[in-house]
Amino acid sequence: MSLHHVALEVREADAGEEVTFWALLGFAEVEPPEALRDRSRWVQRGATQVHLLFSADPVIPPSGHVAVVAEAFAEVGARLAAAGRIPELRTEHWGAPRAFVRSPAGHRVELMHTPPGG
Repeated sequence: MSLHHVALEVREADAGEEVTFWALLGFAEVEPPEALRDRSRWVQRGATQVHLLFSADPVIPPSGHVAVVAEAFAEVGARLAAAGRIPELRTEHWGAPRAFVRSPAGHRVELMHTPPGG
């Protein structure tokens, strides 16, 4: 088994900025099924998707987060910083660089060069 997608709540008005943010992490926008197009936007990298679900009052967990492996860690960090999203470097628990950044809608995203055990 593998994780296919994660769903994050966003205001519909923020969805475009969210899609742009995820593009900085290597995710491309893909079309959701027709029945879901009026209530979500989707992005995908490899076999992993992020579903941006429209909500008038989105829930943004303060500590909960999505973790993304960024093999080109420094390059991705530079792209994010150039876009005004400054990654905050964190302790290298398993000897690999990692950082946290907030998406335009406020979701916490962990960037890691290499996952634990990787």
